[in-house]
Amino acid sequence: MQIAVCDDEKEIRDMFAEKIRKICPKASLSLYRSGEELLLSDQEPDILLLDIQMPGKNGMETAKDLRRKNKKAIIIFVTALDDYVFQAFDVGAFHYLVKPFDDEKFAQVLQNAADQAEDRKRFEDAGRKGEMPSLVITTGGKHITVRLEDIVYAEVFDRKVILHTMDADIEYYGKMKELEEKAGDDFYRTHRSFLVNFGFIRKYDAAAVYLEKGQALISRQNYQSFVKQYLRYNQRKGRR
Repeated sequence: MQIAVCDDEKEIRDMFAEKIRKICPKASLSLYRSGEELLLSDQEPDILLLDIQMPGKNGMETAKDLRRKNKKAIIIFVTALDDYVFQAFDVGAFHYLVKPFDDEKFAQVLQNAADQAEDRKRFEDAGRKGEMPSLVITTGGKHITVRLEDIVYAEVFDRKVILHTMDADIEYYGKMKELEEKAGDDFYRTHRSFLVNFGFIRKYDAAAVYLEKGQALISRQNYQSFVKQYLRYNQRKGRR
């Protein structure tokens, strides 16, 4: 696991390095003095602790640029300011730690991030083996794992993604595009606000897909493509 710290103050970098080595002793650690130095590095951290107030490119600008080449990094902002907390959602931040905070809080946040990084690695390994992987999300301050095969459909509402399973509806801050990419060929984006699991479809028409739980809208321009993909899915599964 690769963990990076980006802060313009050496004392802060060294302090975080000491804490990280205690919490994640097996992690590979990189320290950066500025956003520019981080962005020029060939390393792609799994977890990044990022200050916001830095000379030159600040932490928020750095995070936006980093996302262009590393969409998977788990970003933890560490700052004395709470002014940027809502902007943190726009770059998919994992957490926003406002100084001062105690060691227990830091250890909890870093361990949760490390757990998610490990879950993501297992997710990717499962995908390479052709298995249906799981999705790790943050909701209600907790990190939970949802099996993709259990998702009946997903929808977007008010900047949140809602995962509908047969047993529960789970909300989290995220982007449907990212979920669509992870979900693979067993799912289809019928509408900009809906992603459906082919395995739960009961029937469909040109306006909607009716699932074992709920229904999803289908855009007129997506209908023909949807039908083709659904037929291919049935062929893969040996259905008629």
